[in-house]
Amino acid sequence: MDKFLIKLPKPKDGQPSSSSNQPFVSSQVAPEVQRHTNSFPLSNMDSMLDFKSLEADPKDRMPISSYSPNIRDANELESRGNAGDSFTRDGFRMQDLKNQRQSIQSSFDKQSEKARSDYRMRLNASIDVARFLLTSGFPFRGHDESEGSEYKGAFLELLKWYGDRSFDVGRVILGNAPQNDMMICPTIQKDIVEACAKETTKAIIEDLDGDYFGILVDESKDVSHKEQMALILRYVNKSGMVIERFVGYDGASNMQGEINGLKSLILQDTSSAYSIHCFAHQLQLALVEIHLDNIKKISWKSCLNLEKFIPGKDMKRDCPYHLDRFAAENLLSKIHEFEFVFMLHLMFKVLLLTNELNKVLQKKDQDIVNAMGLLDLSKKRLQMMREDEWDSMMDEVRLFCGKHGISIPKMNEDYSNGKSKRKRSNISYLHHFRVEVFYAVIDLALQELNNRFDVVTSDLLLGMASLSPVDSFANFHKDRIMKLAEYYPSEFGDKELRELNFQLDDFIVYAQKCDSKFLNLKGIKDLAKVMIETKLDQTWSLVYLLVKLTLIIPVATASVERAFSSMKYIKNDLRNRMDEDLLNGCLVCYIERSIFKNVSNDAIIDRFQNMKTRRGQL
Repeated sequence: MDKFLIKLPKPKDGQPSSSSNQPFVSSQVAPEVQRHTNSFPLSNMDSMLDFKSLEADPKDRMPISSYSPNIRDANELESRGNAGDSFTRDGFRMQDLKNQRQSIQSSFDKQSEKARSDYRMRLNASIDVARFLLTSGFPFRGHDESEGSEYKGAFLELLKWYGDRSFDVGRVILGNAPQNDMMICPTIQKDIVEACAKETTKAIIEDLDGDYFGILVDESKDVSHKEQMALILRYVNKSGMVIERFVGYDGASNMQGEINGLKSLILQDTSSAYSIHCFAHQLQLALVEIHLDNIKKISWKSCLNLEKFIPGKDMKRDCPYHLDRFAAENLLSKIHEFEFVFMLHLMFKVLLLTNELNKVLQKKDQDIVNAMGLLDLSKKRLQMMREDEWDSMMDEVRLFCGKHGISIPKMNEDYSNGKSKRKRSNISYLHHFRVEVFYAVIDLALQELNNRFDVVTSDLLLGMASLSPVDSFANFHKDRIMKLAEYYPSEFGDKELRELNFQLDDFIVYAQKCDSKFLNLKGIKDLAKVMIETKLDQTWSLVYLLVKLTLIIPVATASVERAFSSMKYIKNDLRNRMDEDLLNGCLVCYIERSIFKNVSNDAIIDRFQNMKTRRGQL
């Protein structure tokens, strides 16, 4: 304020403090302010401003609006409206203050409406770009996202490309760098991915609609050697179709543990839940046990062509280094031994007997009847091989050894484990190869198959097979179906079991003799669809419930294996530092892109806004 005031000299003794030739106002106001007031005569000012006549109570005083413009600040008064009267003439009222606040809020709302519109446009553009990257499995970020970088990563480059081709999008994205920072931030990009994934999962859960479901679980290591557990929901939708949906990855835990494993935690919540190990994996584990105990480093491809597996004697000459030549010579000597050739032929036969079963179990659409039949066939063939095929196998081995110049030991001599005489045992070569190898391998294979396909699993699967409509329900077996229902006491109590018994009698007669729609069905999946189409799911509700429970029992994890293939595509060598949350979000949107495409941007925006407090509000 000092620059607007002029300090007056102190009056001398006996002189008045003010002179008649100095105006009252101009003497105390700076020259740049005086030019607005000096044009008015002093007499007018004095007549209008009588300080002695002012009332003590501000309410009784003449309102300031009645004074000359030289006395009041008209602009300030007009900007405030008539608020001054509230505190002078009319007195203070709370309603006046509320009205003022509402007026200010209304003005703010009008100004922020454009900002909110621009913010939503930025979000929509960012989600559109994220959709393309997620459904394609492409990375978001680049190695260098600085201003001078030639390539800032797929997300920013596509966002800029989007803005270049749309005036409105370009205005809000490319025209204001501080606003653009919100979309550049990696955390924001990650939140958008998470919002997309959660809305996709929400759509899957809504389609499930609280119905029964199975969970397919498997685990595998990603590119950074972290164990990842994949979860896939398997359920029957309202049209009777079997649906499998990927719902997420998590750090792998012990799935089969009796105390703290995933199986135990699920059983605590639902006693009728059953853990059925993947058929194909069970067979694989059974055969692996045989391999580990009897033969190592022999692959299936090697067994397919025994002639090509035996190398020439000049193999060591092709090795460029001395140590490699030494290792090759040592391996060559082992390969050209009778015991190695015998084991090779034995494993070839065991794998061959289970090959058809293995191929059936790897299929996406499982034929339970065929699978159970082939499992039983594999067991019988192994038992037949044990009892009747020793002599024929030995003939094949001798013929092979003679062709390749491999010496054959005398079967009645004592078995020697190696070239040293001190390693001779009290058993003959015949006993060793027939009892300790041939019988032992086959017995182990049968034991593993019996142990891994236990009674509960067999009852469940045999019950499923008995419901199969193939060949006009040729495998229908009422007792096995009732046994299957007993494994679900929560759904089938004593009353329901009695009713199911009668429903099965009526259903099989109707399906076989009364309705041609049930003829020529290829599996239980087709049976569920026909029951829905004919509304017989309501007539025989317990039969349909059992069909539905049968369909959600996962007998193979082929879908999970495909999810692992997607994981290796998303989290590759160049993206090996991706954390689990981002990996999960990317995979849900990538694997379930048919669901993701139907999720609206508005739903994703709402999810994104509610995840945490945002700088921009809608």
